[in-house]
Amino acid sequence: MKIGELARQSGLTAHTIRYYERIGLLPRADRDHARQRDYDASILTWIEFLGRMKATGMPIRDMLRYAELRARGAATEPERRRLLERHREAVRARVATLQDCLLVLDGKIAGYAGSSERTDDHDAIHPEPIHDNEHGANRRAIRRQPRSGPVGARPARAR
Repeated sequence: MKIGELARQSGLTAHTIRYYERIGLLPRADRDHARQRDYDASILTWIEFLGRMKATGMPIRDMLRYAELRARGAATEPERRRLLERHREAVRARVATLQDCLLVLDGKIAGYAGSSERTDDHDAIHPEPIHDNEHGANRRAIRRQPRSGPVGARPARAR
């Protein structure tokens, strides 16, 4: 398939496809008799994988490393697996952080639902600090803190 068709089917621009090819994320395309790129349809699976890795925040250097290992064949499977396992742990940590953030958003939205009971301190959600660790354990729940004391006084943190 020509680069325009690959762009249409993959969602990438022709410029991005050429760039990915130049830096080594995509293998060099065969050329037809007119010297135009002619891609095999199987490249779409690889492009989809790259898109998933990009969406999960994999650094380009790791994608390039994976592509290099992939091009070297089956002997590199253990190293490819380790690279993906490390990335999976990073993704899990980010998902845990996003879940903590979602709790804050849910609490904020719930606060606006009961507007007749609200105080003047509309932003009085005081989360416990988010601690990143290897396994995402020991994350603390977000608690809505009641407002007490004079205006401007900071509410105590719940433990």
